[in-house]
Amino acid sequence: MKLPVAAALATAAVTITLYPLFEGGGWFWASMGAVLTTALAGVAASRLGARPWVAPVAMLPALLVYLTAAFTSHEAWLRVIPTKGSLARLAELTASGFDDIQRYAAPVPANSGITLLTAAGVGLIALLVDVFAVRLRRAALAGLPLLALFTVPAAVMTDPIGWPAFMIGALGYVGLLVADGRERLTRWGKAVVVRRSRSTTSAATTPDTERLALSGKRIGVMAIVLAVVVPALLPALAPDPVFGFGVGNGLGGGGGNIGVPDAIAKLGGQLRQQANSTVLTYTTSDDKPRYLRIYSLDVFDGQKWTFSSLRGRPEDRVSEGPLPPAPGLGPGIAVGRAEARISVSEDLDQLRFLPLPYPATQVEADGDWRADRASLMVFSTKDEASGLDYRAVVGEPQPSIDQLNLAAPSPPDGRYLALPQELDPEVAALAARVTAGAASPYQQAVKLQEWFTKSGKFTYTLRAAGSGADALSRFVLRDRKGYCEQFASAMAVMARMLGIPARVAVGYTGGTKIGDVWTVRTHDTHSWPELYFEGVGWLRFEPTPAGAAGQGTAEVPRYTIPVAPTTGPSAGPSANPSGGADDTSSNARPVRPNPRQLDRDLGAAPVVVDPGLPVTAKVGIGLAAALLLALLPAVARLLVRLRRHRPARVRNAAWAELCDTLTDFGMPRRPDESPRALGLRLRERHELDPETAASLARVVTAEERLRYAPSPAADGPRPADLRRLRRGLGATVSRWRRFGALVAPMSTLLRLRAAGAGALDVMDRLEGLRLWPGRARDAAPGGTGARTAGQDGFANDTAAREDRPLVGGRR
Repeated sequence: MKLPVAAALATAAVTITLYPLFEGGGWFWASMGAVLTTALAGVAASRLGARPWVAPVAMLPALLVYLTAAFTSHEAWLRVIPTKGSLARLAELTASGFDDIQRYAAPVPANSGITLLTAAGVGLIALLVDVFAVRLRRAALAGLPLLALFTVPAAVMTDPIGWPAFMIGALGYVGLLVADGRERLTRWGKAVVVRRSRSTTSAATTPDTERLALSGKRIGVMAIVLAVVVPALLPALAPDPVFGFGVGNGLGGGGGNIGVPDAIAKLGGQLRQQANSTVLTYTTSDDKPRYLRIYSLDVFDGQKWTFSSLRGRPEDRVSEGPLPPAPGLGPGIAVGRAEARISVSEDLDQLRFLPLPYPATQVEADGDWRADRASLMVFSTKDEASGLDYRAVVGEPQPSIDQLNLAAPSPPDGRYLALPQELDPEVAALAARVTAGAASPYQQAVKLQEWFTKSGKFTYTLRAAGSGADALSRFVLRDRKGYCEQFASAMAVMARMLGIPARVAVGYTGGTKIGDVWTVRTHDTHSWPELYFEGVGWLRFEPTPAGAAGQGTAEVPRYTIPVAPTTGPSAGPSANPSGGADDTSSNARPVRPNPRQLDRDLGAAPVVVDPGLPVTAKVGIGLAAALLLALLPAVARLLVRLRRHRPARVRNAAWAELCDTLTDFGMPRRPDESPRALGLRLRERHELDPETAASLARVVTAEERLRYAPSPAADGPRPADLRRLRRGLGATVSRWRRFGALVAPMSTLLRLRAAGAGALDVMDRLEGLRLWPGRARDAAPGGTGARTAGQDGFANDTAAREDRPLVGGRR
């Protein structure tokens, strides 16, 4: 009966990893009820000796009865028996749950529909685990449905699953494998009895699986620990993951690694949330709203947009001074400068990027925040943006129409034009038709934006989903319905098809002014394309419809409003439109030379950049940490020895110290040796000098009197006796043995081993719980049960080692 219970416990353990997906704990208890129901049905089938196929057939109706009682009891007969009305209600709740999952972002509210879907899904997983592990006797394959359950939060959540939840789930699976292995061993038949226990004489009827199970548990636990620790230490998984500073695109949240696996997916979830909570507030020196960018996504693989690996150099800390110059911005472009003071809500989910207007030239924020030179994203692997107040200075390019028309779309990097091969060629042909007649890449971009917002007759709706190749074709060629995710992705892809470098930005629109501050809420979450023009840099475009019929606070940049090109220098507001700041004479001046750009001004002379802590230093720190960890047993042994050498403790601790010293030197006391026999053996085998022999005699005599005499000896051993014994015994072994006793004392290692075995035996105690006492009597005739050879040896060894020389201290 243990195997069905182990299968249910494994499913329950892995279910814990779903905790980031839900609010509250109602979903968990509903899921545990589904697991318990399937487990009871499986145990009953096994108890009755039914054929393997009967158990899953019985589990399905049992699961249906449980779901009926838990969610639609009012429509059921006797509150548990499904009826036509209860089944119809279950179908309604299921449909409602699917709709809510599409509407909400994680963590989702645990309403009835979502909880029903979760409980039913976990129940089906428990059924599959039982089929594989119990009915088909393929416990290893039971990991497949468990893995499917585990991948749900890993695929949906931006944040990583906590390592405690991972270890609990992994231990559940290891426990299932151990239970399966032990049950297989019990079917091998009778064990050959080599030695009888003093308390029993009957032959063993089952093989000894105790030590084999213990070895399996040790291997399993070690594998789980390595799975948690090693990825955090391997530099190949992320730049400078532990001892340095780096950013990867995978999951993260600790160890110097951050990531946003699917910022676009999270964007859609926030827009669909019912609650429109305040995300941040800000003020600007010119009292104008500004888009606040968080992510800059420059890689499109045909399925989703992601960003390239970021690099936060020590000299790019925002506390070190101005940010790196905006890529592509030339000295002849006017710049409108403004200052923004931003306050992020404390209720914001974990965010390690700062929402900033682009391009920011200076940021003042508490913490270790760094700027990526290629994208100007400001991020941290140690600090979070929630609850942070910071100041940002923005320098917005204000190019004239002539400058934009003359700007070439020379990409700063080839990745800004890269596109997957599987894109529909009709999309490229459509982009060419839409922009036909444009005299410059800038005019192509303007025509493309106008097509999305006006002439293309697109409709804004949150019911669309996806930004991959198929979704892109469906969006621009047929449906023409979507929200900012589809609009931004489509314009960026079509711009790349036209040879214009493009990327997708994710952040917030300017929000709404309330009082003296601009307030940004959840529904202001937005995505937009940024296009690159040489000499001007990256410019924001807005293809998403704005206003009541679109993204409410979206705003088309002034420099993208169609204006007929002129042949001479342009003047006036229309010739030099602003991206958000007024075009005044004070702003229309050349950019002040940036000290970071001196290498460009000097003809691109090479500049030595300190990348941070060298790799060799990081390796050295890692080796030092490993060395300190390896020396912990030696330190523990030294502390124990110093404590035992205290005059107040030496009389009672001398014997334990002698036994530990012998164990460290590879000459341990035999279990059947009395103190006098041990002293005699040491004197006969090793040539001890008279002083050492006298010290040995005092320790042996003191131990004998403690054991057998009514009162201890008046003149017991002293600390000098223990030091003399250690020197004298050490002189009889090799130099390497003495070195090993110093750095890796066997007495301490054996204690650690015994402690680990005791901790792992907790699983054995759980497995030993018997629901039917009769089964225990059947398995162990004679009342107490017979022991196998291995168990008999363990009993004798335990009885013989009454003095426990390796444990230290008194009995």
